[in-house]
Amino acid sequence: MTKKYFGTDGIRGRVGEFPITPDFMLKLGWAAGMAFRSMGACRILVGKDTRISGYMFESALEAGLSAAGADVMLLGPMPTPAIAYLTRTFHAEAGIVISASHNPHDDNGIKFFSGQGTKLPDEIEHMIEELLDAPMTVVESGKLGKVSRINDASGRYIEFCKSSVPSSTNFAGLKLVIDCAHGATYKVAPSVFKELGAQVTVLSAQPNGLNINDNCGSTHMGQLQAAVLAEHADLGIAFDGDGDRVLMVDHTGAIVDGDDLLFIIARDLHERNRLQGGVVGTLMSNLGLELALADLGIPFVRANVGDRYVIAELLERNWQVGGENSGHVVCFQHTTTGDAIIAALQVLLALRRREESLAQARQALRKCPQVLLNVRFAGGANPIEHPAVKEASERVTAAMAGRGRVLLRKSGTEPLVRVMVEGEDETQVRGYAEELAKLVTEVCA
Repeated sequence: MTKKYFGTDGIRGRVGEFPITPDFMLKLGWAAGMAFRSMGACRILVGKDTRISGYMFESALEAGLSAAGADVMLLGPMPTPAIAYLTRTFHAEAGIVISASHNPHDDNGIKFFSGQGTKLPDEIEHMIEELLDAPMTVVESGKLGKVSRINDASGRYIEFCKSSVPSSTNFAGLKLVIDCAHGATYKVAPSVFKELGAQVTVLSAQPNGLNINDNCGSTHMGQLQAAVLAEHADLGIAFDGDGDRVLMVDHTGAIVDGDDLLFIIARDLHERNRLQGGVVGTLMSNLGLELALADLGIPFVRANVGDRYVIAELLERNWQVGGENSGHVVCFQHTTTGDAIIAALQVLLALRRREESLAQARQALRKCPQVLLNVRFAGGANPIEHPAVKEASERVTAAMAGRGRVLLRKSGTEPLVRVMVEGEDETQVRGYAEELAKLVTEVCA
C-alpha cells in the first residue's frame, strides 16, 4: 500500500494548504486515536515547537483524539526528542509532535513516536492512512478521552539530558554561546548547560510564533559565529526549531557540521572501547568522514538521507552511533532518536577528555570539497529521471575517475532537488555541480 499522507518524516506542508489544515488535523487526531485505541487503553502525548499555528493544530488534534476515546497529555513547547523520551517515561501508547523542524513558521507538520520512543511501524501508519479515508465517528459520551497537562515536562527532560553524562561532570570554565532558533529548545537547553557549570550566553530564545528559524539557529549560523568571536567563547552551539539538529562553531568562528560532530563522538567512544559496532552516515556524508573513521579501524556504512533511514540501519546492525551532516546525530546508548542537546553534551565530554578545543578536534577529519546546490522543484515528472540529467550525471562521474561522486535526490521535507558533487579539486567540483544544477533547473522549468 502506497502512503497517501505520510512522508519519510511524518506529515508536512504549508499551513492552510492540504493536508496541513485544521479539519485535516481533527481527522488525523481521530484516526490516530482509533488506531492506537484498537490495541487497548490509549494515552497519547502531544508536544509542539513554538510556531504560531501549533496552538490551532494542538486544539484540533486534541479534539480528534478525544473523539476517538484516547486520553491526551499535553506537553506544550518541547524539543522533538523530549516527546520521544517522555512517551517512554509515561508508558503512553504514542507521542505526537507538531513541528516542521528547521522550516519557516508558515510551514508545519506532524511526527509520531511509538510507545518505545521510536518511529511508528509501517503497519500503524497504514492503519492511520486507511482511517483518514473512512467516515469519522465519535465514541459515546462516557468514553470520550480526557485531557491533562504535564506541568513538569521541561524539568523531567532537563534531568534526562544531564543523566547522559557522568554525575561528576562539571563544565566550569567553559564559555558557550547557544542559539535556540526561537524554537523548542529555548527553555530547556540553556538550563542544561548552565546546571552543568558552563558559562552560557543565549541567543534567539524569545519565540513569538513567527520568528522560529528566522535567520538564526542551525540553518543560519551567522549571528552565532559573530557572537562566539565577540564573546571570546570557547565554542557555540546552534539548534534547529524542534531541537533534533545541532551544529557548532569553534572559537575561530568556523562552522562545525554533523560529520565533524559524529566523528568526534565516535572517536571518543572508540578510544574508550565503548563503541558498539561502527558508524552510520548517509549518502550526503563527506567522503573525508569515511576515510577518517577507516584510519581508526571503525566500520562505516551509508544510509539514505533522513534520520528514519539512519535509525533503521543502526537497529538492523545493532550499532549505536549515526547521523547526518545537517546535524541529526543519534546516540542510541542514551536515547531512541536524534537529540541535539544530548549530542552536544557528548561532544563537550569528548573535548574535555582529550583536553582539546573544538578547532583542534575537527582537524583529524580532512574533508573532501563538497558542493551542494538546491533547485526548486514544483512537481510533475521527476527531473532526476530525465534522460539528459541521467546522462550528464554519468558523464561527470566518469570524468572524476573514481576520485569523486555525484548525488542527485529529491528532498523529503521541501520541494527541492538537491545536487551534490564531491571530489578532490574544489574548482572542478563546483563547476560540475553548477553544470548539473543548471540542467536540472532547465528540466524543471
